[in-house]
Amino acid sequence: MGSSDTVRMRRVYDPPEDGDGTRVLVDRLWPRGVSKERAAVDVWAKDATPSNELRSWYHEDRSGNRYDDFVDRYRTELGDPSHTRAVDELLGLLREGGPVTLLTAVKDIPASHVPVLAEHLEHTLEHG
Repeated sequence: MGSSDTVRMRRVYDPPEDGDGTRVLVDRLWPRGVSKERAAVDVWAKDATPSNELRSWYHEDRSGNRYDDFVDRYRTELGDPSHTRAVDELLGLLREGGPVTLLTAVKDIPASHVPVLAEHLEHTLEHG
């Protein structure tokens, strides 16, 4: 599963593929049941993930009605100084020629923070 040739999205539980490029874990917590060797993670970008407060708020509502608000709040967080260094590191990897594969443990990637992060990175690359 991926959004472009430059930024890809996959589950950390899936085996690495030749086209993954730099494999970046974008979860705040290490995924259960997967060793560092099996995950083949090159970079763990904890600080590019949603804050604990935002993550907790989003997961409190099981109806799925908060996703649009979650996306808006996470986009705002991505501009915060607490996220700048991690986002800049990811942009640097992409500028070096990518691809970069964003890895997550979540089952439903389209309803997670990963597509928001991927879009943010691609937009920043295109528009500075």
